[in-house]
Amino acid sequence: MVLFGKSWVLHVTEILRVSKEDNLEMIYDSVNYMKSHGLDVIFDAEHFYQGFRDDPDYALSVVKTAEDAGARVVVLADTNGAMMPNEVYEITRRVVNTVKVKVGLHMHNDSGCAVANTIMGVLAGARHVQGTINGIGERTGNADLIQVIPNLLIKVGLRALNGPGSLRKLREVSKLVYELAGLQPNPYQPYVGDYAFTHKAGVHVDAVLKNPRAYEHIDPEVVGNSRRFILSELSGSSNLVVYLEENGIKVDKRDERVKKALMRIKELENRGYSFDLAPASAVLIALRELNLYRDMIRVEYWRVIDESGMNLAVVKVNGQLEVAEGVGPVHAVDLALRRALQKVYPELSGVTLTDYRVVLPSEVKNTESLVRVTAEFTDGVRRWRTIGVSTSVIKASIEALVSGLDYYLQLSRLRAIERTQSS
Repeated sequence: MVLFGKSWVLHVTEILRVSKEDNLEMIYDSVNYMKSHGLDVIFDAEHFYQGFRDDPDYALSVVKTAEDAGARVVVLADTNGAMMPNEVYEITRRVVNTVKVKVGLHMHNDSGCAVANTIMGVLAGARHVQGTINGIGERTGNADLIQVIPNLLIKVGLRALNGPGSLRKLREVSKLVYELAGLQPNPYQPYVGDYAFTHKAGVHVDAVLKNPRAYEHIDPEVVGNSRRFILSELSGSSNLVVYLEENGIKVDKRDERVKKALMRIKELENRGYSFDLAPASAVLIALRELNLYRDMIRVEYWRVIDESGMNLAVVKVNGQLEVAEGVGPVHAVDLALRRALQKVYPELSGVTLTDYRVVLPSEVKNTESLVRVTAEFTDGVRRWRTIGVSTSVIKASIEALVSGLDYYLQLSRLRAIERTQSS
């Protein structure tokens, strides 16, 4: 059973509008009542740190009263999230040295210090931690247990949950809670975010390939995450080589063709492309420079008709003419492209579009507003993302959609050649 009570005189006299003595009596009676009925009581001292700042003696009398009434744990709360880590350490240490029961922590994140304050409180002797998965909570949230737990186990060396093995579930749990809450995962979230172990700058990638400890504070697999390399204007040859090798294409990073591909990638990024969002499109550029690319998709004609509430697309691809109606113009184009291409490449029936996004608008060199479209695909085993950029959302969408299907066909062809050669 968790009970909370006021430990800040301001709340006692102005919010509850009772005397300090009456507040202590209510705390004692409530905790004692629950304890006498066989319940294990955790007492949360709301606004404890603020109360300690204003009147240390009274704040301490509150937790002492809860202890005397039978509480097993007294929890110190930074309810308005105002505290700094050094203050938390000093005040928590004082309480740990004052009471005999276990001391707990409940931190809010209004000053951006909830996780740091929790760790400092533990270092001061607290052994009970409250928080939320992903830090979700009122106002700016609570201490993020996804960060607190690995910090305590890995960095502080304390035992929590079922030991280090439990950490491998952190990313999975984080994503599940985001999904249940209807929220988008934070890609920058420490430990579990998509970008937590993602390397962009060429110098970083080169170093990580030689020794991951050069830029990673832990092995990402320890918390259920994975290492990623992305391509961008900051990339070096190592980034591109990593992506090619992941697709079974061996190449030396000093190869002049790799450098030419990288120059082309950087040139396109200056025109509005973002290959960190769509590495598959960058791989297609590299295949061209490496002379491994073959023209497999030819878009000869397309037109979208939006009349009388209908969205129709007419396309001619690889000599195949198709018409499709969709719930929107992009959906219609996607259906028409697939129908036409599956006549030539039946294997494309196993490729599905799993995500489609539009970013509007993007100013490039202050001359024009561009639309950036990304499309994600899967064949049931792998996932890949491609990009299209244009002043027209339809043109950008067609580029992203065609590139996604082209990527699958190019790699399937190269793998087939490799199997033939190895046999």
